[in-house]
Amino acid sequence: MRLREALLIISSAFTLTAFCPVKDKFTAAEQQQISIATPGLFDHSDAINIDFSAMKPSEYSFPLPVGKCTVRKNNSMEITTTEGDAVKCMFDGTVRLSRKHHELGYVIVVRHRNGLETVYGNNAQNLVEVGQSVKAGQTIAIVGTNNGVTYCDFSIMVNGCRINPGTIISTKTHKLRSQTVLCERKGSLVNVSVVDDRPDIEESADDIDADVFEKSETFKLNLTKMENERWAYPLPGAKVISPYGGKRRHAGVDLKTKPNDEIVAAFDGVVTRSSPYFGYGNCIVLKHAYSLETLYSHQSKNLVKVGDKVKAGQVIGLTGRTGRATTEHLHFETHFKGRRFNPNLLFDHTNKKLQQATITLKKNGGISSSKN
Repeated sequence: MRLREALLIISSAFTLTAFCPVKDKFTAAEQQQISIATPGLFDHSDAINIDFSAMKPSEYSFPLPVGKCTVRKNNSMEITTTEGDAVKCMFDGTVRLSRKHHELGYVIVVRHRNGLETVYGNNAQNLVEVGQSVKAGQTIAIVGTNNGVTYCDFSIMVNGCRINPGTIISTKTHKLRSQTVLCERKGSLVNVSVVDDRPDIEESADDIDADVFEKSETFKLNLTKMENERWAYPLPGAKVISPYGGKRRHAGVDLKTKPNDEIVAAFDGVVTRSSPYFGYGNCIVLKHAYSLETLYSHQSKNLVKVGDKVKAGQVIGLTGRTGRATTEHLHFETHFKGRRFNPNLLFDHTNKKLQQATITLKKNGGISSSKN
């Protein structure tokens, strides 16, 4: 670890260096060969690091946002889509190569300021020229069709060496992984490893059965990094009429607006209960990622059934007073590994927002919060 830390310190200055020469600085070989060393990349050190967690959303784009990708054994990625779809540039950079290739058809190589290069092959038409500056998300080509399959032949390179694209991006969610990657030159090859391995909130949230405690006893969920479409306040416009805990050990928080108001799912999830349940009346339980669950009760009507997959913000029921309730309202609970916890750890009820906090979930069922 000490060696790696030293390498990180040495290499950190180079992660901010622009490796994108203007058009007349690209050699003839660079404009013809797909796999070729990047001049200056390892001049001062045999290692560089790239911190992807510092990148803004506007600085990254998946090449075919609606495509389906498969990683091949040679570290290339086949992203299938529909004919006529636009191929997008992954990061800001400069076009190093744009020509017809004997294996990849019309192909583009873009050199990026973070030291990486990206390759886009099997294009029906290239829309950019060598030396042209391009932005993340900019259309650079029209996807091509080969043997009846419409796809982009995509790969990521460091110093001319193809690396596993799954190290940089999630092949399932198409998201950029929030981590720091160390690239070490080993002769003519480049070894790529993750040195700051943080759980990917978005990727984990897409698989509610994913075990986030597989490699660690704790999991930190930074609520401020959760995308807006992944959460919703369960009863917008409500006021708290009974808080969590207190003398009567209230198991949740009671929220009131008006009769038959729309209750929405707090997070993406799956319905595991939708039925009358003792004093809860009409009750709904949703299972979410990270072993979290939310409970909604006293509905006049449930609008979902067991097994339904719901999205955050989706209407799941209407407020009522079924069960032991003296007025129409929503009784809302949050559970982690089957244990109730204060919904205030997640939600700021006054402002109807997520808390500006990081939640620490523990494998043994413990939960704590720290303000950001």
